[in-house]
Amino acid sequence: MSESGKRRGESSREAILEAAEIVFAEHGFDGARVDSIAHLSGYDKKLLFRYYGDKLGLYAEVLKRADQEAHALLAGVFAPLLEDESAASQAHQWRHFLKTMVQTLFDYLLDHPRFMRMLTWEMAEGWRIFAQITARFPPEYTDQFEMLFRKARSAGLLRSDFLPVIQFTMLLQICQAYLVSLPLYQTLLPGSDLSSASALAHAREYLADFVVAGIMGGSES
Repeated sequence: MSESGKRRGESSREAILEAAEIVFAEHGFDGARVDSIAHLSGYDKKLLFRYYGDKLGLYAEVLKRADQEAHALLAGVFAPLLEDESAASQAHQWRHFLKTMVQTLFDYLLDHPRFMRMLTWEMAEGWRIFAQITARFPPEYTDQFEMLFRKARSAGLLRSDFLPVIQFTMLLQICQAYLVSLPLYQTLLPGSDLSSASALAHAREYLADFVVAGIMGGSES
């Protein structure tokens, strides 16, 4: 295939994934229609099936794209602790790692509201669809977090030995719960601007400190 053909192929794939993300975020997996995705992308439905096989394959690729973007950001967060074997045993470095992890996830969800909405659909539907495609997502960072968690636990930096993978996943879900609940909080506090840059920065800092206090307890000093 020529370079121009490759570029056209990449452009069409990206347009389809973008349209699919919009439709899946708006309607969830069950409510999304491939005809709507094709119409929004500007490409024939047959091309969608040729690229991705079926609706589930397309859905998996949308989530995989977001997963890869998030992993690229998290790589920088994990790097200092993976490069220095003693880092996970030092309170100030472990605290910084946890705070940065929460802040990175908060920022990613804030910048990707459609992905966050897809996660919320999954949560509401019992993760039924994600369970069918979970094998397509390598557990790279959950494995690394588990290893680092063991080191931190051995150093007395953690209040609990509760399952590391669940604690890692909850970092994302805590940020998600806050951001998707902003309309509720705004209803409860009509005189506040909770979506302003300063309010979001304050919430981001609070959630990071909340997580550190919960995971490290009295060992964080």
